[in-house]
Amino acid sequence: MMGNVWLNLERSALRGMEAFGKRFGPGRRQPEHLRAGRRGEMEALFFLRQQGYVIVARRWRCTEERGDLDLVGWDGETLCFVEVKTRSARALVPAEISVDRDKQRMLRAMGRAYLRRMSREERESVLTRIDVVSVYLPASGVECELLRGAVKTTA
Repeated sequence: MMGNVWLNLERSALRGMEAFGKRFGPGRRQPEHLRAGRRGEMEALFFLRQQGYVIVARRWRCTEERGDLDLVGWDGETLCFVEVKTRSARALVPAEISVDRDKQRMLRAMGRAYLRRMSREERESVLTRIDVVSVYLPASGVECELLRGAVKTTA
């Protein structure tokens, strides 16, 4: 119960900071689709925390690979690399369909790069998974869907 109160407080504080940033920060010059993507990532972060994930990184990048990992977190003993797909409304085709072969290849490469930062023992013993969170932002509210293991970790 107390955890939900803190989560709601944190969510309200971050939304307030985001609103302030939209009004006064450099983000106000961003195209709408980029602002929606950032909001989707934030909503996915809170959604995953409610699902029990412990998020350890946001928008993780490295110098060896192109791209980024939207979210990295632990789901129990499994390290998850999470791709977030945001849409303003639901359509015939679900958001996760846009995770094509090139995107999957990039996610695998970025996941391997993230693991290289760990010790050899940790790397060899950790279970990994690539999840996709589809976030929809209709006027009626936020909707999130989690697809655990949506992308095979080997190909």
